[in-house]
Amino acid sequence: MNRTFDRYGAVAFLAIGTLFVIESRKITTSAYGSNVGSDIFPFYLGIILVLLSIRLFYETFRYAKSKPGKEKEKLDYKRFFIIFGSAVLYAYFMEDIGYVISTFVFLLIGFQTMNRGKIWVSALIAAIFSYGLYYLFVEILKGTLPGFPSWLGLS
Repeated sequence: MNRTFDRYGAVAFLAIGTLFVIESRKITTSAYGSNVGSDIFPFYLGIILVLLSIRLFYETFRYAKSKPGKEKEKLDYKRFFIIFGSAVLYAYFMEDIGYVISTFVFLLIGFQTMNRGKIWVSALIAAIFSYGLYYLFVEILKGTLPGFPSWLGLS
Protein backbone atom coordinates (compact mmCIF):
# COMPACT_ATOMS: atom_id res chain seq x y z
CA MET A 1 0.00 0.00 0.00
CA ASN A 2 1.38 3.37 -1.02
CA ARG A 3 -0.19 5.94 1.28
CA THR A 4 0.42 8.97 -0.90
CA PHE A 5 -0.92 7.28 -4.02
CA ASP A 6 -3.96 6.00 -2.11
CA ARG A 7 -4.74 9.46 -0.73
CA TYR A 8 -4.60 11.07 -4.17
CA GLY A 9 -6.62 8.18 -5.57
CA ALA A 10 -9.24 8.59 -2.85
CA VAL A 11 -9.61 12.29 -3.61
CA ALA A 12 -9.81 11.61 -7.37
CA PHE A 13 -12.43 8.87 -6.90
CA LEU A 14 -14.38 11.12 -4.54
CA ALA A 15 -14.48 13.80 -7.25
CA ILE A 16 -15.48 11.29 -9.94
CA GLY A 17 -18.19 9.78 -7.74
CA THR A 18 -19.58 13.20 -6.90
CA LEU A 19 -19.58 14.07 -10.60
CA PHE A 20 -21.47 10.84 -11.37
CA VAL A 21 -24.13 11.69 -8.77
CA ILE A 22 -24.54 15.27 -10.00
CA GLU A 23 -24.56 14.44 -13.71
CA SER A 24 -26.86 11.43 -13.31
CA ARG A 25 -29.58 13.77 -12.05
CA LYS A 26 -29.53 15.40 -15.51
CA ILE A 27 -30.30 12.11 -17.29
CA THR A 28 -33.91 11.36 -18.14
CA THR A 29 -35.66 9.33 -15.45
CA SER A 30 -37.33 6.78 -17.71
CA ALA A 31 -36.44 4.83 -20.81
CA TYR A 32 -38.72 3.45 -23.49
CA GLY A 33 -39.98 0.03 -22.45
CA SER A 34 -38.33 0.13 -19.04
CA ASN A 35 -39.60 0.95 -15.57
CA VAL A 36 -36.04 1.57 -14.39
CA GLY A 37 -34.62 4.79 -15.79
CA SER A 38 -31.16 5.27 -17.19
CA ASP A 39 -30.29 7.57 -14.30
CA ILE A 40 -30.46 4.85 -11.63
CA PHE A 41 -27.21 3.00 -12.35
CA PRO A 42 -24.84 6.01 -12.57
CA PHE A 43 -26.47 7.57 -9.50
CA TYR A 44 -25.92 4.52 -7.30
CA LEU A 45 -22.52 3.87 -8.84
CA GLY A 46 -21.52 7.41 -7.88
CA ILE A 47 -22.77 6.94 -4.33
CA ILE A 48 -20.85 3.68 -3.97
CA LEU A 49 -17.71 5.32 -5.39
CA VAL A 50 -18.00 8.24 -2.96
CA LEU A 51 -18.43 5.91 0.01
CA LEU A 52 -15.52 3.68 -1.02
CA SER A 53 -13.24 6.68 -1.58
CA ILE A 54 -14.07 8.02 1.88
CA ARG A 55 -13.23 4.59 3.28
CA LEU A 56 -9.93 4.51 1.36
CA PHE A 57 -9.03 7.97 2.61
CA TYR A 58 -9.75 6.87 6.19
CA GLU A 59 -7.69 3.70 5.73
CA THR A 60 -4.64 5.68 4.61
CA PHE A 61 -4.57 7.48 7.94
CA ARG A 62 -5.19 4.29 9.89
CA TYR A 63 -2.42 2.51 7.98
CA ALA A 64 -0.03 5.42 8.57
CA LYS A 65 -0.39 5.08 12.34
CA SER A 66 0.01 1.30 12.42
CA LYS A 67 3.03 0.93 10.09
CA PRO A 68 5.32 3.95 10.05
CA GLY A 69 8.08 2.23 8.01
CA LYS A 70 8.29 3.01 4.33
CA GLU A 71 8.13 -0.10 2.15
CA LYS A 72 8.40 -0.12 -1.62
CA GLU A 73 5.82 -2.40 -3.25
CA LYS A 74 6.22 -3.66 -6.79
CA LEU A 75 3.29 -2.87 -9.10
CA ASP A 76 1.75 -5.78 -10.99
CA TYR A 77 1.34 -4.44 -14.52
CA LYS A 78 0.58 -7.82 -16.07
CA ARG A 79 -2.59 -8.32 -14.01
CA PHE A 80 -3.63 -4.71 -14.54
CA PHE A 81 -3.40 -4.96 -18.33
CA ILE A 82 -5.19 -8.33 -18.40
CA ILE A 83 -8.14 -6.93 -16.44
CA PHE A 84 -8.10 -3.62 -18.32
CA GLY A 85 -8.07 -5.42 -21.67
CA SER A 86 -10.87 -7.73 -20.61
CA ALA A 87 -12.93 -4.73 -19.44
CA VAL A 88 -12.51 -3.06 -22.83
CA LEU A 89 -13.48 -6.28 -24.62
CA TYR A 90 -16.42 -6.71 -22.22
CA ALA A 91 -17.81 -3.30 -23.18
CA TYR A 92 -17.14 -3.88 -26.88
CA PHE A 93 -18.81 -7.30 -27.16
CA MET A 94 -21.74 -6.82 -24.77
CA GLU A 95 -24.25 -5.98 -27.52
CA ASP A 96 -23.08 -8.86 -29.70
CA ILE A 97 -23.03 -11.70 -27.17
CA GLY A 98 -25.38 -10.32 -24.54
CA TYR A 99 -25.06 -9.26 -20.93
CA VAL A 100 -25.05 -12.69 -19.29
CA ILE A 101 -22.34 -14.26 -21.45
CA SER A 102 -20.09 -11.18 -21.56
CA THR A 103 -20.37 -10.63 -17.80
CA PHE A 104 -19.69 -14.31 -17.13
CA VAL A 105 -16.53 -14.28 -19.27
CA PHE A 106 -15.34 -10.97 -17.79
CA LEU A 107 -15.82 -12.17 -14.21
CA LEU A 108 -14.18 -15.51 -14.92
CA ILE A 109 -11.12 -13.79 -16.41
CA GLY A 110 -11.01 -11.35 -13.48
CA PHE A 111 -11.30 -14.09 -10.85
CA GLN A 112 -8.64 -16.21 -12.50
CA THR A 113 -6.33 -13.23 -12.95
CA MET A 114 -6.54 -12.27 -9.29
CA ASN A 115 -6.48 -15.79 -7.84
CA ARG A 116 -5.39 -18.62 -10.13
CA GLY A 117 -6.96 -22.03 -9.55
CA LYS A 118 -10.36 -23.39 -8.56
CA ILE A 119 -11.78 -22.61 -11.99
CA TRP A 120 -15.06 -24.43 -11.29
CA VAL A 121 -15.73 -22.34 -8.21
CA SER A 122 -14.93 -19.17 -10.17
CA ALA A 123 -17.18 -20.29 -13.03
CA LEU A 124 -20.04 -21.08 -10.66
CA ILE A 125 -19.81 -17.72 -8.90
CA ALA A 126 -19.52 -15.85 -12.21
CA ALA A 127 -22.54 -17.72 -13.64
CA ILE A 128 -24.72 -17.13 -10.58
CA PHE A 129 -23.75 -13.47 -10.39
CA SER A 130 -24.18 -12.68 -14.09
CA TYR A 131 -27.51 -14.47 -14.51
CA GLY A 132 -28.76 -13.36 -11.08
CA LEU A 133 -28.20 -9.69 -11.87
CA TYR A 134 -29.74 -10.11 -15.31
CA TYR A 135 -32.83 -11.74 -13.82
CA LEU A 136 -33.10 -9.12 -11.07
CA PHE A 137 -32.79 -6.20 -13.46
CA VAL A 138 -34.85 -7.50 -16.40
CA GLU A 139 -37.53 -9.64 -14.77
CA ILE A 140 -38.07 -8.02 -11.38
CA LEU A 141 -37.20 -4.36 -12.03
CA LYS A 142 -38.49 -4.51 -15.63
CA GLY A 143 -35.35 -2.91 -17.02
CA THR A 144 -33.63 -3.66 -20.31
CA LEU A 145 -30.25 -5.30 -20.90
CA PRO A 146 -28.83 -7.00 -23.98
CA GLY A 147 -30.21 -10.54 -23.87
CA PHE A 148 -28.70 -13.72 -25.18
CA PRO A 149 -27.44 -13.73 -28.79
CA SER A 150 -30.03 -14.80 -31.36
CA TRP A 151 -27.86 -17.67 -32.66
CA LEU A 152 -28.28 -19.42 -29.29
CA GLY A 153 -32.05 -19.49 -29.65
CA LEU A 154 -32.61 -18.39 -26.03
CA SER A 155 -33.90 -14.87 -26.70
